[in-house]
Amino acid sequence: MKEIALVTGANKGLGKEIARRLAAAGLTVYLGARDATRGRGAAAELGAAGLDVRFVPLDVTVEEQVVAAARAIEEECGRLDVLVNNAGIVTEWGLPFEDITADHLRRAFEVNVLGAVTVTRTCLPLLRRSKGARVVNMSSPLGSLTLLDDPDHHPAASRGLLAYSSSKAALNAVTLVYAEALRAAGIRVNAANPGLVVTDLNADSPYPRGTRSVEEGAEVPVRLALDAEGTGGFHGGMEGDVTERVPW
Repeated sequence: MKEIALVTGANKGLGKEIARRLAAAGLTVYLGARDATRGRGAAAELGAAGLDVRFVPLDVTVEEQVVAAARAIEEECGRLDVLVNNAGIVTEWGLPFEDITADHLRRAFEVNVLGAVTVTRTCLPLLRRSKGARVVNMSSPLGSLTLLDDPDHHPAASRGLLAYSSSKAALNAVTLVYAEALRAAGIRVNAANPGLVVTDLNADSPYPRGTRSVEEGAEVPVRLALDAEGTGGFHGGMEGDVTERVPW
């Protein structure tokens, strides 16, 4: 029986590559995107390659859309085996630190944290019907408190991305709480660091955009989505190596 996956923020870049790889591994993949035109186009492109990819309208900040997406998956497939919370934003690229406001944090948290919680909570009944569901939350070393506290050895501490870093730190806490709460149900929840991937997310970054392709960046989340051996881990190391861990 084919497994069923949902990937949020998947109409382009890393999310689209994750969807492609999961479908290529034999899964039925629901490609979630808030832009219907791009979402349908991405699903059609992957479908033309013989992959079972289905577009579902999904803005993670709109609860009605999240509920509708879960209902569509339930009606068509009855369960969910893999959830990849990939949707994410940066709200403060290029701003002087003193110009970052509470509104920048509010908008970042709305997508990066509250969106992931809304999708996960809504999909829990479907995940519980799986024999071994996996949830992957896309995180970053910029959300590591250990690295943020190490200005002499890691650039994360000097970026000054107040909204993004704090939202990813919160997502890491969400990951750990979910991992423990769902352990008895056999649902494995992990955070993935894809490495510094060149995507539209960091198109406006004043820092180097990255050295990793979307194909390389998808390695860690895809491996966790297909076969997460444990739960409650922050995987990927500093170069996206799934065998390494990022410190919390």
